[in-house]
Parts: sequence; C-alpha cells; structure tokens
Amino acid sequence: MPDLDSLLTLDHFDDYARWRDQKLAQAPQRLEELIVEVRDPRQLSEAEHEAILDRCRRANMAIYVTPCGDDPDKAIPRRLGEQLGLGQLDQNPGADEDAVTSLSVQSDAFHRGYIPYTDRPIAWHTDGYYNAPRRQISAFILHCVRPAAAGGINGLIDPEMLYIRLRERDPAHIRALTSPTAMTIPPNIVDGAEIRPASIGPVFRPGDHGHLALRYTDRRRNIQWQDDAATQAAVEAIRDLLDDPLTPRFEAGLAPGQGVVCNNVLHNRSRFEDSANQARLLYRARYYRRIAET
Repeated sequence: MPDLDSLLTLDHFDDYARWRDQKLAQAPQRLEELIVEVRDPRQLSEAEHEAILDRCRRANMAIYVTPCGDDPDKAIPRRLGEQLGLGQLDQNPGADEDAVTSLSVQSDAFHRGYIPYTDRPIAWHTDGYYNAPRRQISAFILHCVRPAAAGGINGLIDPEMLYIRLRERDPAHIRALTSPTAMTIPPNIVDGAEIRPASIGPVFRPGDHGHLALRYTDRRRNIQWQDDAATQAAVEAIRDLLDDPLTPRFEAGLAPGQGVVCNNVLHNRSRFEDSANQARLLYRARYYRRIAET
C-alpha cells in the first residue's frame, strides 16, 4: 500500500501507479475466487484464517461457506469477528442488545421506517455513512441464517477498485471527494427529537491501519452534496461507474451458513420476497476496525 497521503492528495504518481498495477494484477475476477470453505467460523483453523485474510488483502472481502446451515447462533458472526481482530461492535439503534443486528422484515413502529428492515431494494452504500467521524465503520460481517424465498441478492464492489476507476477518469474527482465537507447526511429527527446529529465528512478518507476508506451512499433524498461544480461532477462520475457493468463487481446470493466478511465494501441489495415457510434472516455485525492483516 502506498503512503495514504499520496492517494488522498494525488502526490507521488509513481507510488500510486505501482500500487494500482499490483492491485489490478491480484484482484479476483470471479466470485468463486472469494470463497473460503470453513468448518466452523466460531473456531477457524490457521489455514482458514489465512485464506480469509488473503481474499481481504486482494479484494477487501471474502465469502465464507460453512456447514452451519440455518443455525441461528449469533456467536457465529461475533466469534468470527473476534478472530479477525475486529474488536468492538458498533451498537447502532436497530441492533439487538448484543450489538449484532437481525436483518429481517420488521413492521414495528421503529424498524419499519428503515429500508434494511423491509423487502425493498437498497442502493449502493457503505455501512454507517451517517455515523459520527469517531464511529466510522471499517468492517462488517453479514451472516445468512435464511435467505428470502426469492431475491435479496447482494452486489459487492471493492472501494479501492472504484477509487482507481475514478482517478483514471479524472484525478479532480478524487480531490473533490476528499473535501472534509463533501457529503452531509442531515440529522435524523423523529417526532421533533434529534435521534442523530448531521454527519459531515469526505467520501474518501484515511482509514484504519493507514488504508484508504470510503463513506458513500447512492440515495438521492435526505443527502446534501457540497455545492460546487467539481463535487457535482465527481458525484455524477461515481453514479456512472456504479451503473457501468465494466466496473468490477460481484453478485452474491447467500445460502444458509454463508456470509460476507469485508472492509466495509460498497454493497447493495435487490428486492426480495418472503414466503409463509421461508422468511429472510441475516445477522450483521459492524466494527470500527479493519480486518487485521496478520
């Protein structure tokens, strides 16, 4: 990884070019290259642990496949996170008491107002883009207990690949998106009470362990972009690249016992349908640290 300042300030092009070429040469090309078979995610073997780290070094994500099936044990994502050095879980408002979120269709007054708890599609985003600067999400685990009867496919894009495509198109896009006031998420106000203050910050930012990190949402409402031509052009470029099938991406329909562990990659979700016999249930664990590389 080149010095982070050279990625955020656009200095030292030769360092960037070497990192870019190595990144592109090592990047997985097919979903199958991300898959790691794991006997028990609560107790990884040394080889399983290293295989997950290898995928995350090359693509910032891995997909694990286990024989756990529809075991509802929430220790599966928690113990996996501990072994990957992820540390403290993010206790977000929709999470359960143990800070692991149960993602399913929920119709109570609190959850029904938030898209993750509906069957509606979710646009491209990174997790926790509305969090305060000191609580930015660096990694998450998404573990499948039960898929939906139909749909619910996740798209996955490595943020470093998006960075490369944006910089190759026009370095000015990177300059605009590193502005400390590039993207503002307005405060969340419910019944006149402020549940969460406004979140203001860059799109590309310094991440954990000296790595590049991304904070982004493709939602079109309740978001404020810095009001200048450079930022508007950069936002349009991101949206164009996210729609471009040539932008490297993976599509994963998780089966019971499968999951994604990643350094907060860009992801989306297609609409899904539950049935009387099969209601979607996934566990999500969010962390402030990146996956430990050693």
